[in-house]
Amino acid sequence: MARVDDMTGTGNGAGEERRTGSRLRSAAVRRLRDPGVWRRGAVLSVCAILLALLMVLHRHVPNDVGNLGSLIETFLPWFGLFVPVLAVLALLRRSATALIAVLVPALVWVGSFGGLVTDKNGSGGDLMVVSHNVNADNPDPQGTASAVAASGADVVALVELKPGMVPVYEKALAAAYPYHSVRGTVGLWSRYPVGDSGPVDIRLGWTRAMRATVSAPQGPVAVYVAHLPSVRVKLRAGFTANQRDRSADRLGEAIAAEPNRRVILLGDLNGTMNDRSLNAVTSQMRSTQGAAGDGMGFSWPASFPMARIDQILVRGVEPAASWSLPRTGSDHLPIAARVTF
Repeated sequence: MARVDDMTGTGNGAGEERRTGSRLRSAAVRRLRDPGVWRRGAVLSVCAILLALLMVLHRHVPNDVGNLGSLIETFLPWFGLFVPVLAVLALLRRSATALIAVLVPALVWVGSFGGLVTDKNGSGGDLMVVSHNVNADNPDPQGTASAVAASGADVVALVELKPGMVPVYEKALAAAYPYHSVRGTVGLWSRYPVGDSGPVDIRLGWTRAMRATVSAPQGPVAVYVAHLPSVRVKLRAGFTANQRDRSADRLGEAIAAEPNRRVILLGDLNGTMNDRSLNAVTSQMRSTQGAAGDGMGFSWPASFPMARIDQILVRGVEPAASWSLPRTGSDHLPIAARVTF
């Protein structure tokens, strides 16, 4: 009898579950049959489609007024935050049309940036490089240099070097990096011999870019270190980046004329890979973060990274891994990569 009671109880429970599921399905069908579900949410639907179009056609946003296109492209991944906001509003509005429309920008974002969210770091690599904007007003240059050296990098590029602080970095890095060259406010430190070092004219009137040959065990590689001019967002002028854009064009010309087939560019480009104004550089080189990175790799500001304006770009070598290092005394995060010859 106990078995019969148990079986009867189980049957009643299953029947109750079936009735509950049936009621839910019926309620869902009734709502979908309600014409208002499809008529409501027209404004939200339009906003969702416009968001998708902006993410797809961002290169068609003109730069004529305040470099608006470049400003949008700098923070383009963050436009994905509007997707859950629109989805919540669509649910509150009880609009099936708006919910379906929200799927469009969601799919666009995943197609554009979904691959950057995952960890693509691989093993191995012939050369490890680190790039860091150390900040001219860094309160702890000694600690910053020690942190960079502790990364185990073979080659280190530092930018925004304050002239009076160069000896501090030279002393702190001397033991790990016997070879180095400093030009203006940028410098290169290496475990391997450094030759053919010289400034690169990026049309500023002072030196913020350099080029050198690093004789790595696997062969020579041309290493460029650059700090492109800063950009500003001003109420009246918009995204002021004209000087940076001219310097990027000149840097691109120098890299295009580089005879060494292996090239690595390290530094602060004050722009992201999405920014069309950096095409002179980015069109001929690969981002290690995009090819083999761990996540988005945002590097600035260090307190709450929102954009990757510090870059490691390569040509003629294969990215094996790319990641951000822990915060130092700078307002930028150091970034690292391993490459295979």
